Amino acid sequence: MKFPFTALAALSIATTGVVARPFAPSSTTIKKHALVGYLHSSFANGSGYLRLADVPDDWDIIELAFGEPTSVTSGDIRFSLCPKTECPNVESEEEFKAAVKAKRAKGKKVLLSIGGQNGQVQLSTTEARDKFVSSVGGIIDRYGLNGLDIDFEGHSLYLDQGDTDFKNPKTPVVVNLISALKTLKKKYGDAFVLTMAPETFFVQLGYSSYGPMNGNDARAGSYLPVIHAMRDDLAVLQVQNYNSGPIIGLDDQYHNVGNPDFLVAMADMLKTGFTVARTNNTFPPLREDQIAIGLPSQVSAGNGFVDARGVQEALDCLVNGAGCGTYKPRGGKSPNFRGLMTWSINWDAFSGWDFMNGHRNYLDSLP
Repeated sequence: MKFPFTALAALSIATTGVVARPFAPSSTTIKKHALVGYLHSSFANGSGYLRLADVPDDWDIIELAFGEPTSVTSGDIRFSLCPKTECPNVESEEEFKAAVKAKRAKGKKVLLSIGGQNGQVQLSTTEARDKFVSSVGGIIDRYGLNGLDIDFEGHSLYLDQGDTDFKNPKTPVVVNLISALKTLKKKYGDAFVLTMAPETFFVQLGYSSYGPMNGNDARAGSYLPVIHAMRDDLAVLQVQNYNSGPIIGLDDQYHNVGNPDFLVAMADMLKTGFTVARTNNTFPPLREDQIAIGLPSQVSAGNGFVDARGVQEALDCLVNGAGCGTYKPRGGKSPNFRGLMTWSINWDAFSGWDFMNGHRNYLDSLP
């Protein structure tokens, strides 16, 4: 979940006046204000291994980190539990499957997260696309999972020269990913839960820079066509509001990680919609129930930690329109705002569950 931000020249762009779509209940029956967390299932990462069965029921969506490809361009995704040499307390596969079943019986969603910092996935051919579909489907079926999380980072997504319209993408790695996700959604139907956890570089940066236009980084804004194509099937978009450089908000001001204004400004861009990189092409608003704020659970988990008070100030502003700081949401109140995502459940356990305990009751108190 870490990726170095590449600074790009800022472009001043007028705020869009698009009105957000009305709230529509999700067919995936996710808790109205959800707590989402990544579970290090295939590695320990310094925070220690936590068995799925030992994850508290306060967590509504559990993202299993990570499914990774056999090679960058193979599309062949593999997932296995952490080896005993690294995680002596790892459960057996049968115990893991039983834990998935038990979580699901309680209404929790358990998803396979694909990618991460080290799992580069480039579906550059139709063969890789088809292998992605079959291998991911095999993992979902093997463990009885609810669906899939796309956490593509680094160089997984990019835009070819001349690919300037996010509504009609041409770049193979983008087109093939969209096709693969649509196929999986069709296979599993309405109960299939799809989440995405892009970095700000791949989403909100698209307001000021999109792809290789004007010599910029070809990855800038490259998640936008995927999000747009899957917007009717997307349960939660949980952009990582950390490990990010300055991002221009709809107020045409730079915003920096680590404070409530950044969280509000980044979420508001998704709720309000925005014009893309000095064009007349507008990225339409997402529903408020599709948006969650992604944060590190503690200072060791990522750059951009915000304490519970600051996070809840941002949510009060977004949900109730109260206590806003310098940035005032253009998209109005969002009473159905989905909630919070964190990297990670393991790091939160390591620090004594400060993130979970600091936010669960607050989320439950929201209207």
